[in-house]
Amino acid sequence: MAYVRIAWQAHLVTMRQGWESEALNWVSFARTPGHDRAHENINLPALMELLPPPAGRTLDLACGEGRLSRLLQSLHYQVTGVDAAPTMVRFAAAGAGAAPVVLGDATALPFADGSFELVVAYMCLHDIDDLPRAVSEAARVLAPAGCLCLAIPHPINTAGLFQGRDPDAPFVISGSYLDPAPLRMVADKGDFRLTFHSEHRSLESYFRALAAAGLLTETISEVRPPDEVVSGDPPGRRWQRIPLFLHLRAVKPR
Repeated sequence: MAYVRIAWQAHLVTMRQGWESEALNWVSFARTPGHDRAHENINLPALMELLPPPAGRTLDLACGEGRLSRLLQSLHYQVTGVDAAPTMVRFAAAGAGAAPVVLGDATALPFADGSFELVVAYMCLHDIDDLPRAVSEAARVLAPAGCLCLAIPHPINTAGLFQGRDPDAPFVISGSYLDPAPLRMVADKGDFRLTFHSEHRSLESYFRALAAAGLLTETISEVRPPDEVVSGDPPGRRWQRIPLFLHLRAVKPR
């Protein structure tokens, strides 16, 4: 699988439109073992360490085709998924082990205040056009003492590129780390091609959104590949110097 990053270009479509247009490609990518090895081997295991145990209702925000909803439901979380892309919702609702899912906008969630004890925003906030509003809505539907657990590509990761694949390759920030910028990445596997529609945002942008929503950050983790993942992949060791993902758990005050 080859990845090509296309950064700092003008938006031609909103991220929401972009993800609906890529929905079928995303389903193929997400449901084919080995296509998303960073998810399987690095990101998901770290998320499971971040999540509180099952207790009450869980919202899988921007659930996509439902892979996380299905997993959480199998682990006895009481899950509801929501996504703004109709094609994603159609796939998330179908098949064995599917959790309940509704079509809805992350910036105007179709749920009452305090409906959930846990909101999981897994690899989605960087794909949502209005970040502050989405975080505000997540806080609104959380019950007092409820948790928001989020995972995003680390903002250092999305700000630049390694200048090569060797373990000691320098990492260079392109443009401005502090300013938001459209970000496109293409996964190409010959007969398969998926374009990720995202936006680079600084770490401050996320923390400002959390603070404005009244959420208190409890813990953060800068996720890198563990030794066992890169032991057979020397180029992958470069990602032990620059974090791949940022994980964060925030709490709504009582």
